[in-house]
Amino acid sequence: MTFGTRRPLHRLMLDDVRGAQKMLAGVARTTALEGSRHLSSLVGAPVLLKCENLQRTGSFKLRGAYVRIAGLRPEEKAAGVVAASAGNHAQGVALASQLLGVHATVFMPVGAPLPKVAATREYGADVRLHGHVVDETLAAAQEYARETGAVFIHPFDHPDVIVGQGTVGLEILEQCPEVRTIVVGVGGGGLAAGIGLAVKSVRPDVRIVGVQAEGAAAYPPSLAAGHPVVVDSPVTMADGIKVGRPGDVPFGLVQEYVDEVRTVSEDALSSALLLCLERAKLVVEPAGASPVAALLSDPESFRGPVVAVLSGGNVDPLLLQRILRHGMAAAGRYLSLRLRVADRPGALATLLAVLTVVDANVLDVSHVRTDPRLGLTEVEVELHLETKGPEHCREVEGALREAGYTVLG
Repeated sequence: MTFGTRRPLHRLMLDDVRGAQKMLAGVARTTALEGSRHLSSLVGAPVLLKCENLQRTGSFKLRGAYVRIAGLRPEEKAAGVVAASAGNHAQGVALASQLLGVHATVFMPVGAPLPKVAATREYGADVRLHGHVVDETLAAAQEYARETGAVFIHPFDHPDVIVGQGTVGLEILEQCPEVRTIVVGVGGGGLAAGIGLAVKSVRPDVRIVGVQAEGAAAYPPSLAAGHPVVVDSPVTMADGIKVGRPGDVPFGLVQEYVDEVRTVSEDALSSALLLCLERAKLVVEPAGASPVAALLSDPESFRGPVVAVLSGGNVDPLLLQRILRHGMAAAGRYLSLRLRVADRPGALATLLAVLTVVDANVLDVSHVRTDPRLGLTEVEVELHLETKGPEHCREVEGALREAGYTVLG
């Protein structure tokens, strides 16, 4: 393939991905493939994690961005490039441009996490904050491209980007030749399209399973309709796959090479992120944890060996804190409840003694005395507890009721 040209989809071939792999030698890391004993026990077959969260810039996006920018004509490189992104694509474009000596301007939403903004600037890009939603940011970047002649670098809707992402698939085949199923998160579809093209060209028997968040799942209705359709106002914590419409270019490849696209809940995403952190010791963003969420949701439906692609690890610390608490609650390890106690000295100590007996760890306690529903001698206590799982939660609530407390929820 001559990089930088818009080649018809049916002419994208394995050799194009292999050419991208040669181009990325010394630029993108060959990321590790780590086994997961816990997931393997659930699936009943080996499960391995493809750690693109440990890629340079913290995600797979560097691969496609570098191939796309490297393929520009000299006069296009001289004009510079522009991109719009809330995080991963921004950093991939910024580093790729720095390595290739091309000026990059990156538009990011006003509310983009500060660590992502700082990282993009540190990679040498001119960062401009514009708009409060990605659509506004995207429009500003495209207007900048029209006014200045800078080349707009799309995050997924270009053949060069797709073959760059497809190098992840080649690495999986090299690292796990016996793989039977590859599970990958899907937003616009560039990564799934590239992996599908690369893997199916060599091993058509390998099953490719895409994963989307339930609140941002544009691919299932699009595949059913036979063309990209729009999901209005997508909502999910997984901003890396929060895309309202499939890309035109990857859509045809996903149709051809991806066997199935599943959806996962927000609870499953937060539980998957927590599992990656606790069991695999890997920091993964919600979009990167989506394949693990699919495995947790229906483990017996996957044939092994299974490779789950952890596509990125760029998660804002404040969001991570909220997600971990949500994940603990979803896993039955975080219990919030309210109950009424007598408003007298020692009442709280008596309550805490009951919790000590059942080995529940108290994270937070708050009192409410002004609710008109309370009696003159009553106080409402709200407790936040760390527990050992759903069965322990039931044990805690049972012990409180047995001790005479009214559990309100």
